[in-house]
Amino acid sequence: MKITRNASTPSMTGQVPANFSGTVRIDNMAQPNPPGRASTAVVTFAPGARTVWHTHPAGQTIVITAGKGWVQREGEPREDVDPGDTVYFDAGERHWHGATATTGMSHIAITETVDGKNVDWLEPVTDDQYAS
Repeated sequence: MKITRNASTPSMTGQVPANFSGTVRIDNMAQPNPPGRASTAVVTFAPGARTVWHTHPAGQTIVITAGKGWVQREGEPREDVDPGDTVYFDAGERHWHGATATTGMSHIAITETVDGKNVDWLEPVTDDQYAS
């Protein structure tokens, strides 16, 4: 058994513009414990904040915990998400997620690491893509 105490890792600011647009705070909850590969974090987006397009080598699950958000996978319409909703993105699926234009959003991100990597950051989501 391993207990990771609340606030044992300082909050981080999301890297803009490399990984996010807008104000984003990341609070790591747990890192992988070999042979396990899963890490967890609470990610909090201010209104209008979002990730860039990205993929995950083993997929990603997000659990919306507060606010109102938007998620989108490439080629599909943007979807609304609310507290209690869970979203799974397949391995290699291009997607983004974040807050709506007027309401912040928080989610727990559950991501697995493969060969030392859990995400591939791509290009920013344009304002037109975000708004549609």
